[in-house]
Amino acid sequence: MVAEHALPSALAHFDPADLLDALATGIIMLDAQLCPAYANVAAQDLLAFSLKMARGRPFTELLHEPEGLAAILRRSLATGETIADRELIVRPAGSPREARTLDVTLTPLEGVTGRHLLLELADTTQRQRISRENDLLARLDSSRLMVRQLAHEIKNPLGGLRGAAQLLERELPAAALTEYTRVIIGEADRLTALVDSMARPSQTPSRIRLNVHEICEHVYHLLRGEAPASLAIERDYDPSLPNAYLDRHQMIQALLNVARNALQAQGDKGRIVLRTRARSNVTIGSVMHRLVASVQVEDSGPGVPEHLRSSIFYPLVTGRANGTGLGLAVAQELVTRNGGIIEFESEFGRTVFTLLLPLGDDT
Repeated sequence: MVAEHALPSALAHFDPADLLDALATGIIMLDAQLCPAYANVAAQDLLAFSLKMARGRPFTELLHEPEGLAAILRRSLATGETIADRELIVRPAGSPREARTLDVTLTPLEGVTGRHLLLELADTTQRQRISRENDLLARLDSSRLMVRQLAHEIKNPLGGLRGAAQLLERELPAAALTEYTRVIIGEADRLTALVDSMARPSQTPSRIRLNVHEICEHVYHLLRGEAPASLAIERDYDPSLPNAYLDRHQMIQALLNVARNALQAQGDKGRIVLRTRARSNVTIGSVMHRLVASVQVEDSGPGVPEHLRSSIFYPLVTGRANGTGLGLAVAQELVTRNGGIIEFESEFGRTVFTLLLPLGDDT
């Protein structure tokens, strides 16, 4: 009997608010006007707001584009029913570009001043990201095999085509006609080089200790030389980033491919930003890294078409009429061989590709 009463007795010594603040789940109490009356620490961190500043303001003002959540809040308040919504995307106003994926449970509570709503917010952003990345990594294995088989099948007829053009060139009666065989040979060589680039990323990385910003600066100067003067290219670096063990040439090629993709999507005007940040406790595949470098390429172009978003990193997938569909596929392959991964988020006017690269001793 003593054991049965031990837990309630122990809890009596704690402030209920302290207990709620110790939870990883966000807890918010909304009054009858849907204004926050209480929010624990997890909820304030999750939605990037301060309870002191939020009191007296409608909860939906704390979010960008809150229509989806607002609808179920009003419904639960009006009908008194408990509602659960899974994988709801919200964008906190205090962190306008950071979308969060939440499991939301609304429970109406009857009080002296009317009906209130209890919100439980479980952040599933990390779980969704890990699931998406694991699926991408699994598909990359089959993509590599397909690319190697395709490269082998294409190179054989290209070799025959080039050889036939060389033989024809020797038999032509007029030297001026060799211009056409030169075109055939040149195009055969170009396609052969293209096919080789499809299989080349399989080489083992030669990792050395290097500064991530040295790679960024190298790509910045290359990009600046290719971009029109009317296009702004900006740098936003975190100088506190530690060094990493990476293959320099592979990382330059990967970041350059991503940056060129942004340049081609951008057009003659707009803005591209190279940004670095440190992120802690990030899972890539099945490995948890204490610290990773986030290297971002942001552009203000039209965004990735919806129908390409699930396959943008696969070979031969492109949204441009003259594109090869290899740039992002090769970039993802190179980054994953260095223990990292490339993510992206896209909307009209803002697309961000993020290279996550392990730092520290766990690389």
